[in-house]
Amino acid sequence: MSVKRVRYYLFLRDILTLSLTAFGGPQAFLGMLLERMVHLRKYISEEELWELNALCNMLPGPSSTQLVSAIGFRVGGPNLAYLALLVWIIPATLLMTAAAALIYFLQENTPGALNFAKFIQPMAIGFIIFAAQKTISKMIQTTEAMVLVLISTFISFFYSSPYVFPILLIIGGLSTSIKYKKQPKLEQDQPLVIQWSNFYLWAGVLLFAALLGALTKYQPVILFENFYRNGSLIFGGGQVLVPYLYTEFVDFKQFLSSEEFLTGYAISQGVPGPTFSISSYVGALSMREFGIMGFLAGGLIAAAGIFLPGIFLIFFVIRFWDQLKKYRPVRAALEGINAVSCGMLIAAAYLLFEPMEANLINILMVLGTYILLQFTKITSPLIIAGGVILGIAYNYFTL
Repeated sequence: MSVKRVRYYLFLRDILTLSLTAFGGPQAFLGMLLERMVHLRKYISEEELWELNALCNMLPGPSSTQLVSAIGFRVGGPNLAYLALLVWIIPATLLMTAAAALIYFLQENTPGALNFAKFIQPMAIGFIIFAAQKTISKMIQTTEAMVLVLISTFISFFYSSPYVFPILLIIGGLSTSIKYKKQPKLEQDQPLVIQWSNFYLWAGVLLFAALLGALTKYQPVILFENFYRNGSLIFGGGQVLVPYLYTEFVDFKQFLSSEEFLTGYAISQGVPGPTFSISSYVGALSMREFGIMGFLAGGLIAAAGIFLPGIFLIFFVIRFWDQLKKYRPVRAALEGINAVSCGMLIAAAYLLFEPMEANLINILMVLGTYILLQFTKITSPLIIAGGVILGIAYNYFTL
């Protein structure tokens, strides 16, 4: 076996290890990447890691998954990158698909089965509030950005349509790109050269899926298009995906109940790997009428739809990123895009809480979850496990 092949095998084994142990969100994941991929294996330099991370955060799609694929691209080209993508997403995809099937089975066969999730549903709101606070503190640095946060929060709350979100993102980006002169100038040492093949692939799949779905009305195709479209618009990571999915599949299409969605979101916080795996849960339940194969197909279709656009785009941009990042309007537009994403996240926290009963227990569970995340080192899986145990105990003693 060649040295190169052994290196690729070790790389994929490291990705599998991460997919099974990466709890704690993007920050913890970055720390694990730094330790394993940079310090231990030396696949890339620390400077390359931070630069690739910045690039992935600038693009729509699942930033952690894009980062894994981008490292694979640097190590072994597109073939290794696609293999790394599969190894990274499959464990979480299968776990969340299985969770959807289990939730459905319990609901159908055991009255009041979701009582075990009585507390983890409001806890999910606590996770979202914590994510919103962390995101805002990291991304919002100017008065203009805060104004955009407030405006997008207001619009996202009162006009929670999946068609409003992309318009808000475009307006947000344009509104701050006009301030590009405040960005420092970076010298261009060579002209910008763009290879368009992956962009055409991304756009072609988007248009083809939309047309095929409109013509056939076949639910698996429509489902793929829905997730592919959402995956093409998400800036800011998995937490920003929540308002998109809730609006599209709970409010707009009513494929899931609010209770089912919150239960799935809470479960996803205790699953290692990509945070976008919540999509497989939503996709599986959206195909429940097709039986057990419907759950599996729905989970896999959702995973393909949500992850592919970000991968096509990172492969498109990574080839000319060194030149593109020197353009000031590009860097300036990110401020507005990030601000609008934060506003959507705030609106999501309220929209998700609205259908729940506003009693003291639910409010205390929301606040308690936020406090545990903010002021302790207790991991997300342990917090979720504690909520499940409390729900089971509450159900037992109130029967």
